[in-house]
Amino acid sequence: MKPLLIPLEKGKFYHVFNRGNNGDNLFYNSGNYEFFLRRLDFYLSNYIDLFSYCLLPNHFHLLIRVKGSDALHLKDAKHLSNKYDPVSLAFLKFFTSYSKAINKQQKRHGSLFENPFKRILVNNTKYFTYLVFYIHANPQIHGICDDFRMYPWSSYERILKKITQQNSEKTRF
Repeated sequence: MKPLLIPLEKGKFYHVFNRGNNGDNLFYNSGNYEFFLRRLDFYLSNYIDLFSYCLLPNHFHLLIRVKGSDALHLKDAKHLSNKYDPVSLAFLKFFTSYSKAINKQQKRHGSLFENPFKRILVNNTKYFTYLVFYIHANPQIHGICDDFRMYPWSSYERILKKITQQNSEKTRF
């Protein structure tokens, strides 16, 4: 099996990424970014925990952990072929839904995403830590912005808010 086509196994962390077919844009306006995140939640929240993300005009990065319950995967078992694990199938449904909406909006047809989507197993803490930085720094790395901390389509600010809230709750009397 090709390294980028590994099955998404429960309890494991993965760097999931993809780009627009032929390097084309995936996002054309702010509503597209918001819609992508809503669709991601709708199709995948039963299957994954999302740790960090960054959405760029022509590609995206996700750091996920596949949820560990067998029950979450049984509902899709009847639709599976030998080609897809249940989480990959949920991703494909998500990509199809998003692609149909963008194709309609942009009056285009055909594949929006490269196929197959890429995934790399995150098997140690050092790589996990690096990925959190790399995913958030991506807009700056690609010259989209001067300071990745100001980029609106990543989880950077959401993570900081969560940490700040947790710290303030610890200091309450």
